[in-house]
Amino acid sequence: MLPIDVAAHSSSWRRRHPLDKAVLGLGLTALALTLPPWPGSALVLVTALALLLGPAGVGARKVWRAWRVPLAFCVTGALTLTVQVGAPGAFISLAPHGAQHAAEVLLRSSAASLGVLLFAFTTPVTDLLAWLLRLGVPAPVIDVALVMYRMIFLLLASVRSIREAQAARLGHTTRSAAFRSLAGLGATAFVKAFDRAARMQRGLAGRGYDGTLRVMASGAPVSRRFVGLALALLAALVVLTLVLDNLVRGHLALQHLGLERLLP
Repeated sequence: MLPIDVAAHSSSWRRRHPLDKAVLGLGLTALALTLPPWPGSALVLVTALALLLGPAGVGARKVWRAWRVPLAFCVTGALTLTVQVGAPGAFISLAPHGAQHAAEVLLRSSAASLGVLLFAFTTPVTDLLAWLLRLGVPAPVIDVALVMYRMIFLLLASVRSIREAQAARLGHTTRSAAFRSLAGLGATAFVKAFDRAARMQRGLAGRGYDGTLRVMASGAPVSRRFVGLALALLAALVVLTLVLDNLVRGHLALQHLGLERLLP
């Protein structure tokens, strides 16, 4: 299993209904995308981190290992906003207000990704798919998603074993050998994927597969108290953001007025 799946199954919120965690995690994501980046997205980021490391019971190392990949994409995308192409006098130059726009995008995207991770770190895929099935999502769609979810682990295990075998045969000692090993890894993984799929199909047929894959879900009811507290937290973040934003705007307006009075 992937580390994020292990964390989801061992989370202190494991037995809660997926709707409880969706209201909180995806609500934080929505606030990160709609509220002003400062201080809205910053408050969402701090809140999501506090919930992950506190009540959700996820370790800081696990959070960092899962967050660093989307965070790298966020940083890369934000850096492109600091420059402009085709400006008069230079092919590439610094964009006006580029650093500010980059910081705002980075705050929004990183906070939104933490909201999604809060939901992923506390909700196993089996619980999510079972909930979607009860919501009316067609069963074939759920079956395809569950099979793909299972195939990810099988392919990752195959790739890991192939790389270990190549390393044991000194397949990564030189650059040319590394390229040959990489090509062999891709070809072998491609063939193994079809072989695994065929074996899975035969196994399902032998077990009386009738078109629906049944999995064990937690079956926990929706907690009105948890949902109410989550909505109250989201509302508090909205109010706090608006209050702080008005205070900052008022302070800037007073500073601007004071500078105008000092000018002749």
